[in-house]
Amino acid sequence: MSLVWRAVAYAVGMSRAVVARGRIDKRQAILDAAFTVFARAGYAQAGVDMIAAEAGVAKATVYSHFGDKENLLREAIAVSADQALADNLAAVDQLTDRGTDLRATLEGVGLRLLQCYCDDRSWALRRLLSAEINQFPDLLDIIHTRASDRITEALADRLARLTVVGHLHTPDPLLAAEQFFALLCGPMDKRARLGTRRVPNAELRALSRAAVSTFLQAFAPKSTETA
Repeated sequence: MSLVWRAVAYAVGMSRAVVARGRIDKRQAILDAAFTVFARAGYAQAGVDMIAAEAGVAKATVYSHFGDKENLLREAIAVSADQALADNLAAVDQLTDRGTDLRATLEGVGLRLLQCYCDDRSWALRRLLSAEINQFPDLLDIIHTRASDRITEALADRLARLTVVGHLHTPDPLLAAEQFFALLCGPMDKRARLGTRRVPNAELRALSRAAVSTFLQAFAPKSTETA
């Protein structure tokens, strides 16, 4: 191939890459805008024209990427679930058996999980689900399959490993993981007033300490004294 044709081929390849990148960027911009508008206005009041304006694209572009508003809602929820999954798994990954202070490790993980729970986007997602769940009950399935269940399973796996090495006693690690999340997140709806009150980190730390204390009373090895 001559140098000229190589240059042409390279230019064509770059152009296609730019077009593909542009489509991805537009798609992400639309998804971000859709979530913002749905969370702010609700599904019924959120027009595709509003979403297009928020994304800075033409209304036809929204339809070409997603087909209709209902599909766009599901896609926006799925993307938010994927982000929640990544953030929470990063927190769970801190729970290892390498440290010597299990309580401190659990408290640190608990704090990170509470910070994820109290993230503005997380509150917006839960409020949106509460508002639209009667009309779109499958949205809850999206959240469970793409985020909630996988996060709980990841935590259960870590708790099972800690049980194997003797740091915990969890006959049913999945149930223990569910109870750990309940101890952490149960008080938050009232304290944060469904996300309308920002809970200080000091308060989140105190909640994590209390949750871990209760958790260890139930799941510490039977021969271990817990404070």
